[in-house]
Amino acid sequence: MLYKIALFLFVAFCAWLLRAYLRERKYRKKPFYNLAEIGWRTQQPPAPEQRVHSMALVGDFGNNGSLEEDLVAQAIQHWLQEAGPKSSIVFLGDNIYPTGLPPVNSYRYEQAVQKLENQLGLFKNYGGKVIYLSGNHDWNKGRSDGYQYVLRQEQYVVEKLKDEQAYLPRGGCLGPVTWEINEQLLLIVINSQWWVQLGYKPLESSPGEAYRIPRDFFPALENLIRQNQHRFIVIAGHHPLYSNALHGGNFTVKQHLFPLTFINKRALIPLPLAGTMYRVYRKYIGAHEDMSYPPFRKFRKRMLRILHQYQSIFYVAGHDHNLQYFEVKGNHYAVSGSASKTNFVAKGGRASFTHESKGFMVLDQYADGTIWLRVIEPATTSGEAPLVAFQKCIYQGQPLASPTPSAAPPAGSGAAR
Repeated sequence: MLYKIALFLFVAFCAWLLRAYLRERKYRKKPFYNLAEIGWRTQQPPAPEQRVHSMALVGDFGNNGSLEEDLVAQAIQHWLQEAGPKSSIVFLGDNIYPTGLPPVNSYRYEQAVQKLENQLGLFKNYGGKVIYLSGNHDWNKGRSDGYQYVLRQEQYVVEKLKDEQAYLPRGGCLGPVTWEINEQLLLIVINSQWWVQLGYKPLESSPGEAYRIPRDFFPALENLIRQNQHRFIVIAGHHPLYSNALHGGNFTVKQHLFPLTFINKRALIPLPLAGTMYRVYRKYIGAHEDMSYPPFRKFRKRMLRILHQYQSIFYVAGHDHNLQYFEVKGNHYAVSGSASKTNFVAKGGRASFTHESKGFMVLDQYADGTIWLRVIEPATTSGEAPLVAFQKCIYQGQPLASPTPSAAPPAGSGAAR
């Protein structure tokens, strides 16, 4: 009797998963907007000529192709031409797949360099500011020799762009470091990979400025926020603090049914119970790259404890290969990690917007004191203008002193503790 009940429950469970899989397959690629954002298309930002600064946030671009074949690269180029010199672009880590920039004698070196050259080639005639930060893949997927990988990539980017502040924080350090945009807008860059990286990693905020213990990072960050709480603060890291995707413990139904597809996409062997157990492991214990991984969980908890005390902060990351936006306790959290790959992202929860699509995010600052979030997705065919998948006014400040923006700061002039 117990055997029949167990068999019935197992069959019912599999049938439920199959039904959920078919439903997910039907709606998976459609963008999600929560009820408060359904009418986003009716809200329009000021005219482009009133734009004071535009900041592109591009995550996980490390699998990119050439400009001629890569639709996201074409969308970035379109933004560069639209934004002009009164702008900045931040690459949110995982700039080279699969393992960053390896030694010169590695068989992967030439391919890795070509990916970087494809990216850096976009900026030949660009007058704005370019900033790279590092992700887990740039640190050789978090392995113990990753420090040398990230130093090699930093040196390459800095030399090519001829800008000592083009890779932040310098030297694989913790941060936080700042880049001054203007009196209203401040960028803070942190090295979130430091907290989960194996092997050597410098215990410094920036080269030559040592911390006594890792926890000293948090009061340093809070002091920066407190001193600038009258401004709109953008904090850029690689790892998200909120996510409805894989690193937040959300899987597809297919991954429940066929967990071996994590190893090989063709391994369609039904193991639904094993798949559920693996999901529980990734959600509550976590691999090194997950939000639930104990060292990162501690880091996230401390970060949110600080951020929840303040308002008008925009924390943006990559890592998960999709587009997500959350508004939590007066602050904004975004995932812009789909510049070259896409993965499943769940709908609902705390999210205001999610979409499993390639693209990137932009913050537009206007002379009337508003700052708008724009989600840009590439056109379906080469040569067409990119699409706006979502936009929203996320900050209303005082009108700026002059509607005409000042000249872009010279390279390196805005970096500080």
